[in-house]
Amino acid sequence: MTETAKALSGVRIVDFSDERAVYGVKLLADLGADVIRPVSDEGDPLATRGPFDQQTGQSLWYAYHTSSRRVLHVSPDPQQPNLLNDLCAHADVVVVNDRHPFESELDLAQVRQRSPSTVIVECTSFGKTGPWANFLAPDLVAGAMGGSVGITGDAETPPLKPFGDLNFAVSGAYVAIACLAGLYCARNSEEGQFVRVSAHECIASCLEHVFMWYLYNDSFPRAQRRALERRGSLHWTDLYHVMAAQDGNIMVTPTPSLDNQLVWLIEEDAHDDLLDPEYQEPQARGKWARRMMDVLRNWVATKDVESLFFEAQEHHAPYGWVHSIPQVADNPQLAARDWWESVKVGGNTVTTTGVPYQHHDTPAAPRDTEEIVFDSEDVINAIGWGDEE
Repeated sequence: MTETAKALSGVRIVDFSDERAVYGVKLLADLGADVIRPVSDEGDPLATRGPFDQQTGQSLWYAYHTSSRRVLHVSPDPQQPNLLNDLCAHADVVVVNDRHPFESELDLAQVRQRSPSTVIVECTSFGKTGPWANFLAPDLVAGAMGGSVGITGDAETPPLKPFGDLNFAVSGAYVAIACLAGLYCARNSEEGQFVRVSAHECIASCLEHVFMWYLYNDSFPRAQRRALERRGSLHWTDLYHVMAAQDGNIMVTPTPSLDNQLVWLIEEDAHDDLLDPEYQEPQARGKWARRMMDVLRNWVATKDVESLFFEAQEHHAPYGWVHSIPQVADNPQLAARDWWESVKVGGNTVTTTGVPYQHHDTPAAPRDTEEIVFDSEDVINAIGWGDEE
């Protein structure tokens, strides 16, 4: 990719993130920020995470999450005890996770004193106070205690952990938002921010639908208890079902207009008894909607899933064709938009996903990861962050 100006060109970020925040830093790096990620002689702990490329042995997880950065190899040096703090003081943004290998060497209060405009974003599992402040939380623990696991799965099954690190993708996205908000404030007031992001609170904040039921269940005529059981693919209205077509699955809903769905079924001569007078009374509306879901299930079973999806688009019905991972990887829409990218990490080229946004004038994309081993005591100038004045 040519070096076109990007949205965050010129923004300097020091990255001390782990799994809980690394995705957020990736979002900023792919937007053009100059991100320095210091690692020790022992290497980056995140590089030991699978899955691994069978031929090179390289962590593909690491290649994806650390794209667009400059990896700075730092060796302990008595002559440079403040190297990392000096680096932070020259940055616009510092992202740090608690329990990072370099945590004991950082003095963030000193950094803020030296550079009041620097934004420091600290991501922890449960925050710095409270009875869980010192708990360790990999993605499974974070999701379980944050509520996302407790609502996943069917009522008859145990709770399910979301695939991959989806919980930490949430906290990472919030870290990116915190960085941009702090940077905006610093650019307007020349005062930085110290922002603390709790992964626990990030995950819980995405359960607004669940909490609305819990806190206001007395407002719902159908509520039989204060909290819903796990619902699997079901919405609380029971009007969103994953149904089996002839050759695949599709999420089907008659919303936002049950009447429009009825018209479509009539056109297909598949409406069964939905015109029965017993359903015409207002008090029977709920029963009619539930009956419609049964009729839809039988109708969908006769359909080719791809054709049904495009028919739904024509009828302005929000059906969701359930794609397998191979189908997503070979998706013609993504291919047409040249979404997939190739980047070099550790000398190896890997194919990776593109960015989740497109800027017209400042295109964003993953960039190659650069390894920096400096042989000068002046690391600031070695990386090009020396004061221009």
